Amino acid sequence: MIFASDNTGPAHPTVMQAVWEANTGYVPSYGVDTITEAARAAVRDVFEAPEAVVEFVSTGTAANALALATLAKPWEGIFCHRTAHFETDECGAPEFYSGGKLVLIDGANGKIDPALLEAEIATCLDRGVDGIQPGPVTITNVTEKGTVYSLEDLRRLVSVAKAHGLPVHLDGARFANACVALGCSAAEMTWKLGIDAVSFGGTKNGCMAVEAVVLFDPEKGKELELRRKRGGHLFSKHRYLSAQMGAYATGGLWHEMATAANARLAQVLAGVQDIPGAEICFEPGANLAFLKLPASAHRRAKAAGAYYYVYPGDGLDTAQEDDLLMCRIVCDWSKSADEVAALLAAWRG
Repeated sequence: MIFASDNTGPAHPTVMQAVWEANTGYVPSYGVDTITEAARAAVRDVFEAPEAVVEFVSTGTAANALALATLAKPWEGIFCHRTAHFETDECGAPEFYSGGKLVLIDGANGKIDPALLEAEIATCLDRGVDGIQPGPVTITNVTEKGTVYSLEDLRRLVSVAKAHGLPVHLDGARFANACVALGCSAAEMTWKLGIDAVSFGGTKNGCMAVEAVVLFDPEKGKELELRRKRGGHLFSKHRYLSAQMGAYATGGLWHEMATAANARLAQVLAGVQDIPGAEICFEPGANLAFLKLPASAHRRAKAAGAYYYVYPGDGLDTAQEDDLLMCRIVCDWSKSADEVAALLAAWRG
């Protein structure tokens, strides 16, 4: 019963089969091959964007950092939520690659508040040459709190950015889960709203290790190529990245796996409703949720073999049986209904 992260789950057999099939004979290196071209075409089809620039890297950190470096100048601020993965879990990579500075914005439930974004942009402009200049806005959907920006939420933020001529990036490590939650297409959640770049996540959603950087302005393509090479993220045997993404983006597999993951999290949320003292935090909308449960429930689950994060990390060591402790529960594509039922049964006791 592993519910700690969608990073811990297996890769989908279709993805692994594609890698195995790519492991035949000699193929041109550094992405100049037919497997890579086919994977790029598949991603363009997903986004309904035939002119989009599509490049593959092996980590979400690289995808985010390289995309933002392509959009931001070194003297510009990159606006993101205070709790965004971009700020809390990427070891300064966005600033390292772009030379810019992260400007942190508050907002409830892990979402950027449009009014606060507007105010922060105005503050940057007021400082003139002495201050950091306004640069890209980056939005994380699904957020680090498990919440989902609606299309209207995204539209409002894009509107603020575009009013000041600023580009917008979408950190989509769980992009597929957000699309499923909103019932929209990839295009409707990105370029049709005015978003300029997206990190299209694969690793958390059933791939082995691949993310796609998608730029909707072809003029930015050459710069992204150079930044990827200079940053050490152009693979020699690139076909193994591309094969994963080709399988993922073809035939709706990316959507199918996210649908399964979201359904299992919905099962968790429905099941905790009748556990005394349980609380659901931050309005979860996809495959990740924060819950508060009595320490006794956590202890029963841990004893039954469940693994997930409890906050604070040492909370279970000293908590009283009825003390409410927050935990994070994440479901991936491979999670079964029986496994969720076993977790719920352990919590109930």
